[in-house]
Amino acid sequence: MLADKVKLSAKEILEKEFKTGVRGYKQEDVDKFLDMVIKDYEAFHQEIEELQQENLQLKKQLEEANKRQPAQSNTTNFDILKRLSNLEKHVFGSKLYD
Repeated sequence: MLADKVKLSAKEILEKEFKTGVRGYKQEDVDKFLDMVIKDYEAFHQEIEELQQENLQLKKQLEEANKRQPAQSNTTNFDILKRLSNLEKHVFGSKLYD
């Protein structure tokens, strides 16, 4: 999924060889910059993995909560009917069931 979108890996950046010209960049500066880029790539990769795991976990929790919701609704309906029955008995007494 992520591999399709990212063109470079930390390893590819590390192993990249640059040709030097007559008045090219300082090799030390390029190496330092590439080291920073590699560290960023590794940090982003780790963060993406953690977020994907969290996303999966939250999806599972949501699915479980959605499965439990109808059962809670039925319990609530039963409780309401029981309370209504008790109120009817209290208000109308035994006349209701005669």
